[in-house]
Amino acid sequence: MHPHPIGKQTAKPKTAPPTLDRTTFGHRLRTARKRLGWTLTDLAERSGVSITTISRAERGQLALGYESFTALGRALAMDMNAMFAGPGVKPTQLDGPVVTRASKGVVYRGLAVDYEFLGTTAAGKRMSPIVGTVHARRIDGPEDFVKHSGEEFAYVLSGEIEVHFSNGEVVRLARGDSLYFDSRLGHAYVSVSRQLARIVAVTSEDGT
Repeated sequence: MHPHPIGKQTAKPKTAPPTLDRTTFGHRLRTARKRLGWTLTDLAERSGVSITTISRAERGQLALGYESFTALGRALAMDMNAMFAGPGVKPTQLDGPVVTRASKGVVYRGLAVDYEFLGTTAAGKRMSPIVGTVHARRIDGPEDFVKHSGEEFAYVLSGEIEVHFSNGEVVRLARGDSLYFDSRLGHAYVSVSRQLARIVAVTSEDGT
């Protein structure tokens, strides 16, 4: 046996962020709907999301895109943090600084992006910050474009992305580049680097 060199420390394994699985998210969505006494049809009419999509999401059979879960959150008058907070965490009003430690956000695996939600313990935030891993590699059709009220900011941490807009404009961003835009215009993120790109994104639902 060889003794460990003096001063050498064993590297600690990196802890993966907690993941909000589809089943848990679906249960929260169904509970919020039932609490209001709404049917699937009621929620579909109020949110603009199809009955089939809501039903499959509630059963944990479908990952939702950003546009769908924000529309459902608005319709249910449900704070996004309540939908994406970690297990056993009840969000409270923002009455002081909120710290999210490295790899301690809550990950939701969406259709085109894996979202790590930050600051989920603060309810009623005007901004929604996330770290995103963009796994989409192409645009397949109009359904890939997302739009929602407010504004959006994106900063590339690693890799390269293209941001496609529904008006035909395409913006390519490399590491360190950023983009700010009106998120009411349909948009879609695509990784164009060899490795999947990682970004920091912030959305503001009311544009303030």
